[in-house]
Amino acid sequence: MRSPRITFIGAGSTVFAKNLIGDLLGYPELAAARIMLFDIDEKRLAESEIVARRINEAVGARATIEATTDRSKALDGADYAINMIQVGGYRPATVTDFALPTKAGLRQTIADTLGIGGIMRAVRTVPVLLSMAHDMERLCPDVLHLNYVNPMAMNCLGLLRGSKIRTVGLCHSVRHTAGELAEDIGVPVDEINYLVAGVNHVAFYLKFERDGQDLYPLIQKVVDEGRIPVTNRVRYDVFKRFGYFVTESSEHFSEYVPWYIKRDRPDLIEKFNIPLDEYPRRCEAQIAGWQGMSEALQNRSKPIEVRRSVEYGSEIIHSMEAGTPRVIYGNVINHGSITNLPPDCCVEIPVLVDRNGLQPTIIGDLPLQLACLMQTQINVQKLTVEAVLAGRRDHVLHAAMLDPHTAAELDPEQIARLVDDLLDAHDDFVPGPLRRKAA
Repeated sequence: MRSPRITFIGAGSTVFAKNLIGDLLGYPELAAARIMLFDIDEKRLAESEIVARRINEAVGARATIEATTDRSKALDGADYAINMIQVGGYRPATVTDFALPTKAGLRQTIADTLGIGGIMRAVRTVPVLLSMAHDMERLCPDVLHLNYVNPMAMNCLGLLRGSKIRTVGLCHSVRHTAGELAEDIGVPVDEINYLVAGVNHVAFYLKFERDGQDLYPLIQKVVDEGRIPVTNRVRYDVFKRFGYFVTESSEHFSEYVPWYIKRDRPDLIEKFNIPLDEYPRRCEAQIAGWQGMSEALQNRSKPIEVRRSVEYGSEIIHSMEAGTPRVIYGNVINHGSITNLPPDCCVEIPVLVDRNGLQPTIIGDLPLQLACLMQTQINVQKLTVEAVLAGRRDHVLHAAMLDPHTAAELDPEQIARLVDDLLDAHDDFVPGPLRRKAA
């Protein structure tokens, strides 16, 4: 069996890279893979290389592992490219995405998928991803690009519109939420069969069953008995009103809609337990704990723990190399899979994977209320991607004005000022046509 060449882009994300490398090398068919680690941060890259070699030894694999800061070298001849970059990093980019909106009266929780934070992250990220994809067209035109970078739908839409490279976007929210729901209703998750469709982070469980029995009555029982977990109040409220359960967490979902975060309604923040500024808190905690974690991962006197994660990346590569058919959830261009969403939007749906590659499935119409809710997300996604691809600074403003949460909190003049301030603050990361001087 051949040894596939697998490139990790942004391999300095050491913990995430560790999980994916452990997943890959846990398959006997992939144990001799050629793994190339790439990052622009030499220190983090060196740490990831040490961890990768430790995993290789721990699982008894025989992978070839290299590391480089040269992107062309990393991509040359790759069969698979796994992308996990963050353009602008936590500092300064994410800090700016929270600080300026907060000053304008717009609070956020995570700010990486929709909202003004998601828009700005896409404006920074899509051009970089396209530059990488154009390198792939030259150096590895048959590569499969596995994208883990948020904002998922906007990034994948930009890649699939602006390059010829096969891309699938991957997110763990479907599996994580299934596990949470299984715990809430007291049914083992491995006994549950589900069908999910929608757009990333706003996809819904259309079916949630065990042995053909509908489990939604058990989810309703959680509501009726007052057993809603304190961290999931938003999602259960959406379930009560829309009839289906959404895949993304309450802290994420609360900023995708206009109903839960309101500066003149602090009672809502308390009622629904909404963690404002949650992502900066997580980042600061990770930064504070990173040194100790890094040292532990590199310490050869301590065994390194290798457990299979819930990520789809290794499963896709294994299915394509070993021929084992699987169904994963991927983000792809719609092309009629969901018949009451636009054919040119990016959807998250079941995708069959085998030696023939990725084959999206057909869902048909979604319940109308779900499709209409998703359309509010799609409007923002499409305008943001068009802003980047066409160099239209005005479309960044249009996307922000149509964003449900932003529009619920700020008036048009406030939104325009905030967009200008954010684009100016991100000037080092914003493509030239979107800068104020070029507008």
